[in-house]
Amino acid sequence: MNKAFTKEPDGDDDDDLSLPPLPAGGKNYITPQGYQRLRTELLNLIDIERPKIVEIVHWAASNGDRSENGDYIYGKKRLREIDRRIRFLTKRLDIAEVADPSLHHGHDQVFFGATVTYENLAGVSRTITIKGIDEVDSLQGEVSWVSPIARALIKAREGDEVQLMTPGGIERLEIIKVRYPAPETSH
Repeated sequence: MNKAFTKEPDGDDDDDLSLPPLPAGGKNYITPQGYQRLRTELLNLIDIERPKIVEIVHWAASNGDRSENGDYIYGKKRLREIDRRIRFLTKRLDIAEVADPSLHHGHDQVFFGATVTYENLAGVSRTITIKGIDEVDSLQGEVSWVSPIARALIKAREGDEVQLMTPGGIERLEIIKVRYPAPETSH
């Protein structure tokens, strides 16, 4: 069958594949820095990257036969990816609820944005920072506020023991330290 007559997916059904879904009825909490990072990415896609690819596709289309034109085929594919990411970011930023963790600076209770050091019964300690779904970087020790570990820790205080349900059973964790970023001072 000729490829020209095959239907390409609209892309609407896979907009949310790149990040985990929000809990039903839940809010899309995000730190001010995370919100700014997503907004910067969105503006970069709209103002810089998309126009550049549109120009390449336009140039490639003017070269004639599009069926074997790699610049045209790749450019159209890249445009679909960019448009899908723009739709995703727009939706997520529209429902984002910016929560500034520095408001809790100096407190010892775990809330959104806390950096928590905890220890299990074997004496192994770990430090994590609770962030928004759209901004988590697990390589930096960040976890989503909807993750099981975050849900177990939220509202507990330094010195408290919490229970975390794991595939291997219940694990007891003691909260050693809770930190929040200091509020930014304006000059």
